[in-house]
Amino acid sequence: MAALQLFFLLITQICISNAQQNRNSINISVGSSLSPSTNKSFWLSNSGQFAFGFYQYGNGFALGIWFEKIQQKTVIWTANRDDQPLSNDVTLILNRDGLVLQQKQGLQVPITGVSLPAAAASASMLDSGNFALYHSNSTIIWQSFDHPTDTILPGQHVMSGHSLVSGVSSMNHSSGRFQLIMQLDGNLKQYPLGITISPYYGYWSSGTQDKSKNSSLNLDENGQLYLLNSNGSIMKTIFDGQSQSQQFNNFAYRFTIDVDGILRLYSHNLVQNSSWVAEWISTRNKCDPVGLCGLNSYCTVNNISQETDCSCLPGFDFIDHNQKSFGCQRNSGIDSCKSDHEKAFRVAEFDVLEWENNSYSVVYYMNKTECQEDCLRDCNCMVALFENQHCSKQMVPLRFAKPHTSALIKTIVKVPNNGGGDYGTNSNMPLKKGHKRKNITVFVLVCIIIALTILLFSLFFLYRKQFKSYKNVPNEKTLIVHDILALRSFSLRELEISTSGFIHKLGRGSFGTVFKGTINLPNGERAIAVKRLEKVVAAEGEIEFQNEMKTIGRTHHRNLLRLLGYCHEGSNRLLVYDYMSNGSLANFLFKSEIKPNWKERVSMAFGIAKGILYLHEECENQIIHCDINPNNILIDENRVVKIADFGLAKLLMPDQTRTTTGIKGTRGFVAPEWHKNMPITSKAEVYSFGVVLLVIISCRPHVDVNVHEREAILVDFTYECVKANQVRNLVQLNDDDDEDVEEEELVRMVKIGLWCIEEEPTIRPAMKKVVAMFEGTVDIPLPPGVASYNSANSSNNIGGVTM
Repeated sequence: MAALQLFFLLITQICISNAQQNRNSINISVGSSLSPSTNKSFWLSNSGQFAFGFYQYGNGFALGIWFEKIQQKTVIWTANRDDQPLSNDVTLILNRDGLVLQQKQGLQVPITGVSLPAAAASASMLDSGNFALYHSNSTIIWQSFDHPTDTILPGQHVMSGHSLVSGVSSMNHSSGRFQLIMQLDGNLKQYPLGITISPYYGYWSSGTQDKSKNSSLNLDENGQLYLLNSNGSIMKTIFDGQSQSQQFNNFAYRFTIDVDGILRLYSHNLVQNSSWVAEWISTRNKCDPVGLCGLNSYCTVNNISQETDCSCLPGFDFIDHNQKSFGCQRNSGIDSCKSDHEKAFRVAEFDVLEWENNSYSVVYYMNKTECQEDCLRDCNCMVALFENQHCSKQMVPLRFAKPHTSALIKTIVKVPNNGGGDYGTNSNMPLKKGHKRKNITVFVLVCIIIALTILLFSLFFLYRKQFKSYKNVPNEKTLIVHDILALRSFSLRELEISTSGFIHKLGRGSFGTVFKGTINLPNGERAIAVKRLEKVVAAEGEIEFQNEMKTIGRTHHRNLLRLLGYCHEGSNRLLVYDYMSNGSLANFLFKSEIKPNWKERVSMAFGIAKGILYLHEECENQIIHCDINPNNILIDENRVVKIADFGLAKLLMPDQTRTTTGIKGTRGFVAPEWHKNMPITSKAEVYSFGVVLLVIISCRPHVDVNVHEREAILVDFTYECVKANQVRNLVQLNDDDDEDVEEEELVRMVKIGLWCIEEEPTIRPAMKKVVAMFEGTVDIPLPPGVASYNSANSSNNIGGVTM
């Protein structure tokens, strides 16, 4: 009975507290507005503790919630956090549909992100740090507490299936590299962002379980952090909170996933107005977060400053020394398939790491020396993990290094044939020093080694056939690495099985036919696309073909399709890629029922530009694609563009082309110089990109026979629209899409496209300049081609926007 009375008393107190909070909060009526360029740039809570509005962010402003009374600027929530900074001419308006950002040009962007269940009548910045929208009956129809970014406050919850995502930095509140997920199984767990969830990637968890899928993470007003199950019972108390004697009403609390991927519960003494103090931290090892460092690198902690740093594997160097988290790339060009390649490698040891396992072969009943030799003999083996007489072979790049207290990791490092010890530029690698051997022990050791070697080789040749097979390795303990990137060599039989006899055709292009398949890898079944090359240059032999494949395999960029491996058996030459679930850009633009919105189109065009720039200037060997068109650009499950078939043009026979002119490329996308026997440079690729950009803007083919004759050829139609100041006619949106394209951004995109398709190659900008145009870091003057079209037009503008 006493427990029941206590329960009702608690409920009554909560109701009274909420009622007081609502009654004491400052009411914001429909029609109210904020602007960063005026004195009315934010709304305060009743106590003045919290503010909702515009704050300085980058070279503009962001909309969010922060502690106003605390001197140390602390943002706890950001609206549309991954958007670009807002300009000072934006206005936030509260209307019946909710909160809307309105640009000077009239473009409106909703803040709530979803349709409200009822019309908004008012809003309040509450003293809890929650910003709420109310219906006319005073019920909350939307609140910021339901959409946390990287922080929760007392009274706020993270429900099952929801997450917190860290920021990029203390000054950049965009989505960063780490996430905390309240899983449906009741376990609160941390992972790097952007991976397929699996146990290996998790680096901190609550270790709780609730099969009802209705658990939650909670923080109360005295700083207690705990997990509730579906019955309202506490599954686990993560932090007990402050005692009553500490007068917790004088303290502010927040729980945050910080930019370094570590969870912290902070307190702040409001009376003394001191700094934030970390009351609880998920780990003291700052290298625990998986993914803190990039490919082929690992995290270290400075013993003096206790700050983290990223270090490269031996034989690798940082891609960008100013941004070490970007990862490392090889700094040597030794071919692992040369006959004398074994003489070019040495073993160096370093401790306490394990890596994501992606083995393609496991050989049993070997010792460490035999595993090393087997990897050296295998041209495709870039990495070997050795444990329990299992030699598991894989390739670099390695990613997601994790601390492992009992791991012994070895890397094979390229050294000169004279036995020198150049281990690359990385001085932070914890190499072990060899012990000096006394002369008296040398003879004994040599005898023992010879005897053991004879014995081991005898056992190996006796049993290797019986015990050789393929399976996953559960724990990595020893790692052997060739420091060049490599591809897996598939047999024709493997690919026949993976594609069920090449029956599921995905499409056909200038390089051959593509088939869908699946292949079993240690981390699960994986969908692949297998391209069977046709009519490649007859004189091109096995070594030349492998060299071309290695060149392609060394290219790694977000906007390039990854080559997983190849097959070269007799006249059969096949390439194996990741499968792209959204097909080609052509199908995505022209055949999908719902066209990509304007924001997606800009993102896709920018991604293609960055991919081409990488091929032209940033990869080890310059690659000119020779056939940039919407069919050779693919879309993955996250709608990220991937340029395909790069580096293959030189394999084509002269007559293997999709045009009737013997020119490598696709009609409509090839530059004029192809027809004039002029030297072909990267500027020809810029022309192709320009046409693709106009295709993306208009969401229609470069030639469309289903429209009026004057609109059939897209390039000509674009010039006509520019001449008539009707550039807005180029853009097609979905019938039910009320999105308003920003006029200035559209003009900038069209100008970039027109610069790229200039007749004279030397006038076209390089891809580096094109990317700068996208980023807005350079001015875009009037293209000469437009000037000739508009010579009779004194207004000299596009779509009403002065050039």
